[in-house]
Amino acid sequence: MKAAGWMKAAAAAALCGLLLLGGCSPEQSGTKVRLAEVARTVFYAPQYVALSQGFFAEEGLDVELTTIPGGDKSMTALLSNQVDIALIGAETSIYVVQQESQDPVINFAQLTQTDGTFLFARDTTGGFDWESLKGSEFLGQRKGGMPQMAGEFALRKHNINPHQDLQLIQNIDFANITSAFASGTGDFVQLFEPQASIFEQEGRGRVVASFGTESGLLPYTVYMAKQSYLQQNDETAQKFTNAVQKAQQWVKEHSPEEIAEAILPYFKDTDKDVIVSSIKRYKEQDTYAENPVIDGKEWANLLNVMESAGELQREVPLKEIVNNQYAEKAAGSL
Repeated sequence: MKAAGWMKAAAAAALCGLLLLGGCSPEQSGTKVRLAEVARTVFYAPQYVALSQGFFAEEGLDVELTTIPGGDKSMTALLSNQVDIALIGAETSIYVVQQESQDPVINFAQLTQTDGTFLFARDTTGGFDWESLKGSEFLGQRKGGMPQMAGEFALRKHNINPHQDLQLIQNIDFANITSAFASGTGDFVQLFEPQASIFEQEGRGRVVASFGTESGLLPYTVYMAKQSYLQQNDETAQKFTNAVQKAQQWVKEHSPEEIAEAILPYFKDTDKDVIVSSIKRYKEQDTYAENPVIDGKEWANLLNVMESAGELQREVPLKEIVNNQYAEKAAGSL
């Protein structure tokens, strides 16, 4: 499906996601903010720290967290006013503005600054060489989504054409990719944490490379809202960003073990050692942004990744759909 046409197709699924996948935010009082995340992953550790350590509550916010798998579905929920703020890849906001939306989606706080996926190989023997991917069955991500585009960007750096040199599988829904690999589909797959560490623990294969390291710094997952929401809820947006900044600093200053303890309530079925391992991987490659500001170099790299994937219809300047005023003020306050 073309990236420009995913919104209508995802509308019904997004509604189902809201109904079926509630978050686990503690009961609070204050200004209600309906927040959607695109996945439940250790990749978003600072967000769960903001919730568990009470940083949102300190700002007078009652954040209601919902998981809606897939950037297309999360964006649809945002556009249809089912949620107020969404944590998604910044590319989705570019797709919206490319459709000449009258109420564009604005990126206002960055959470992660690298790709969060790892190249996972089913074969656990011998060393790894990128050439070994040629001719293999590769379980890919949704066309036009950041995981797939960043993955393709990294593969091309190693002279691998993802659409010619691989048997690329892209007909599996985002939420079902891990179960498809577990059932035997694919020689390689892109996995977020903690799933990569879980599969290693279960003996299903091994991590052989990091797409985050390969694709460089970019605004991979960002908090965004419709322009109209930010205009009407300026103070709430600032308070939300303040809490994100506090959480980012907390993550920077604490050990993987301490972070794991803080976010365990959001991963009740996952072993703590797996969460610690996941956080270590992300911290080692500087995945977690230290502040919510989206800078020009990161934005330019995002556009390069999208252009390489054939998904960029026109150059979208940072100032067109990025509002750094909340992030700069939050960062300055610390």
